Amino acid sequence: MEKMKDYSFRSLAAELDKNPADFRKSDLVKYIKAKGIRHINFQYPAGDGRIKTLNFVINDGAYLDEILSCGERVDGSSLFPFIEASSSDLYVVPRFRTAYLDPFSELPTLNLLCSFFNKDGDPLESSPEYTTRKACQAFTKATGMEFQAMGELEYYVIAEDEGEFPAVDQKGYHESAPYTKFGDFRQLCMNYISQSGGQIKYGHSEVGNFTLDGKIYEQNEIEFLPVAAEDAAEQLLLAKWMIRNLAYRSGLNVTFAPKITVGKAGSGLHIHFRLMKNGDNQMLKRGVLSDDAKRAIAGMMTLAPSLTAFGNTNPTSYFRLVPHQEAPTNVCWGDRNRSVLVRVPLGWTSSKDLCSQANPQESSAPFKTSQKQTVELRSPDGSANLNLLLAGMAVAARTGFEMPNALKIAQKTYVNVNIHKAEHSSVLEKLAVLPDSCAASADCLQAQRAYYEKEGVFSPAMIDGIISGLQSFNDRTLRADIGNDQEKILELVHSFFHCG
Repeated sequence: MEKMKDYSFRSLAAELDKNPADFRKSDLVKYIKAKGIRHINFQYPAGDGRIKTLNFVINDGAYLDEILSCGERVDGSSLFPFIEASSSDLYVVPRFRTAYLDPFSELPTLNLLCSFFNKDGDPLESSPEYTTRKACQAFTKATGMEFQAMGELEYYVIAEDEGEFPAVDQKGYHESAPYTKFGDFRQLCMNYISQSGGQIKYGHSEVGNFTLDGKIYEQNEIEFLPVAAEDAAEQLLLAKWMIRNLAYRSGLNVTFAPKITVGKAGSGLHIHFRLMKNGDNQMLKRGVLSDDAKRAIAGMMTLAPSLTAFGNTNPTSYFRLVPHQEAPTNVCWGDRNRSVLVRVPLGWTSSKDLCSQANPQESSAPFKTSQKQTVELRSPDGSANLNLLLAGMAVAARTGFEMPNALKIAQKTYVNVNIHKAEHSSVLEKLAVLPDSCAASADCLQAQRAYYEKEGVFSPAMIDGIISGLQSFNDRTLRADIGNDQEKILELVHSFFHCG
């Protein structure tokens, strides 16, 4: 493999010696002038979930102040399918806390993520970023807690197969070089994401690896730390943009597609969440899962079918969500159980000091491990609209607190066995199932849309647009029609190769 090129850069937070949350316009103006930066990019997600970019040349100080203060006008009907061309003008206005140095531009450039506003100067009700904010605000208003989230971003790296140190097919989990080939690339991606503000937990190679038509397909994962759900969406959005740009510049290809081919691991985008109050994690109480956590899980159980409308957005998603594999198909939850939809991961609930046991020379020291407990939703994949998925999850969690029978729902949907084993078929038969197509997902969203529209979180126009988009795939019987025909699946995957 060709050695990775060095595209190193310093974070803006380090340059300004300031927390991004404290960035002010004056900080950016001073830095831009001191460094001779002549270009600014506005970035924002559109209806397809991908980052869009608007480029500026800084003509003079007055123009710099103008674009940072006023933003710019854009054509909303070209960005979102549910906005009419007759009233499509929108404002995009930069959020200073999101500023970062563009590592890919040939000329020094500052990038900023933007918010959308309508003609009256109010936040656009149907914008992805504002929908996430409204969902989180509604959750806090109902519960007094903050909804935090983090993602496990899985992707395949694809390159020519040189035949050296071949990996064992579908045995790539946490494998090391030279049997994995793209650890250096993953590390480079992690560095870039971190420098642009992403809070990364770790990275590793994943299960999936195979060769096809003379090319290596190697699955990797970058996992994040839990932050406010709005920030989590921004970090994942930028991470995908960074990974794709680095791949392009390194002569590689990457895909976040949910499925590649028959019998090989698909790529999910598992989302963990936790509930925080006054800086304390509310997911545990006396070392066991709290009732508040169970209420949030009950909400996920209730809205799981319609959450696929935000987290599984094209037909290939439903070739990953098939029975008898690690991707979930049934609405249930459990402890440390990878056959369920919502998993409660191992959570450092033991009172024993693991550090001093592994390192006898260390004296025992208390560490507040309860902060590490999260709960994982396993259905989403790389096609997800990140802002809408996290907004939907916040709505689901809030719904759990609003249901008087939430704890009974949690108890009824809890399973502690592998539901795909024949001896547990009686358990499996009692569980609701996830949709098996975009069309079925649209049906579920239509049936449950009132939950999302409550408190004005999701606009009716947005819900209508999502339903229409899912229905347009006309895939109600596609999974049964194609079956395990590898050629047809590859053709389908190619159509959605760069989803999300």
